[in-house]
Amino acid sequence: MHRDAHMPDEDTHRTPFDWTDTEARRRAEAGLVRTLRPRAAEAEPLDLAGNDYLGLTRHPEITEAAAEAARRWGAGSTGSRLVTGTTRLHSRLERELADFCGFEAALVFSSGYTANLAALTALSARDSLIVSDAGNHASIVDGCRLSRAETAVVPHADPEAVRKTLHAHGGRRALVVTDSVFSVDGDRAPLTELAAACRAHGAALVVDDAHGLGVLGEGGRGALNAAGLAGDADVVATLTLSKSLGSQGGAVLGPARVIEHLINAARTFIFDTGLAPAAVGAALAALRLIKGDPALAGRARTVATTLHRLLTDAGLTAARPDAAVVSVRAPSPEAALRWAADCRAQGLAVGCFRPPSVPDGISRLRLTARADLSDSQIAEAVATIVRTAPRLA
Repeated sequence: MHRDAHMPDEDTHRTPFDWTDTEARRRAEAGLVRTLRPRAAEAEPLDLAGNDYLGLTRHPEITEAAAEAARRWGAGSTGSRLVTGTTRLHSRLERELADFCGFEAALVFSSGYTANLAALTALSARDSLIVSDAGNHASIVDGCRLSRAETAVVPHADPEAVRKTLHAHGGRRALVVTDSVFSVDGDRAPLTELAAACRAHGAALVVDDAHGLGVLGEGGRGALNAAGLAGDADVVATLTLSKSLGSQGGAVLGPARVIEHLINAARTFIFDTGLAPAAVGAALAALRLIKGDPALAGRARTVATTLHRLLTDAGLTAARPDAAVVSVRAPSPEAALRWAADCRAQGLAVGCFRPPSVPDGISRLRLTARADLSDSQIAEAVATIVRTAPRLA
């Protein structure tokens, strides 16, 4: 039977994106729906959810530097870094970042995510090997995938597993990549042991120091400074400007020849619009403020250890912080969601990490230990968390 030309087609209502409705239902059934929640310009809840470790994002010197950069250089960078997107501010920030962290050179990107993609794709090849920690950030995971190199994922913070993997793939160009401080539990990577494993097999070490800069090392110079590895010829660091520096953007630091290679080979540098001048100006001002007040890093760590002590004294299970991240275990994903919502309802913003975002399947509240928190704010935050804690059956 032929369909009449004037009969309505029963499939005309279908669209190529109908499958997204099925995915939405699956997310809802699994309790994994993510929603955007715009925040007010004025910080309403006490914020322990963001990554403003040193409390600089609203510092008047930082915001004024951002405004001045926008007035002088414009709202946007107008193009890629190789065309019109490099201002004198970019070059100044790169020099001062490299000097502060102890590396030969630095290269600024539009985000820490693109910095990781650049380092991993440009410093590897199809016939090379990347050894990646199982707890690494999603940007590292994506960088490994895009690199087209063979990627071996090893158990979390296990230098011996790294050593065995490199030995099994002897003779190949290889690099080992790890977070310096892992964003879920806030634990530090065993960088000294990882560097030794790399050197025993001629591999490079790439360290994402997003959560170490401003918190660890001498005056906040980062985890690689603390480990005595900053500036070594076989070490590359990536970092973000959006945490301790209170701004936005990312960077790769390392030997000058590595940075020169990235300028010529990293697609997320060559083809991406340069970081906006306002963000560069803010990051530069924050870096100078940190240099002028080296006690800030210690204060962030002190707040973290105080939060941990008070929470554990109250009977909660909290991971001992190695930097400025404190995680508190929840009994289930559903309980973690309710806990975070109850905290927010009582004026406290906390992070909520749950499967599949956590590699070990354990749900947590994630707290940011900011250097600018007062003792009364710390006490208030702990009281709220304890008061709203799920009751175990």
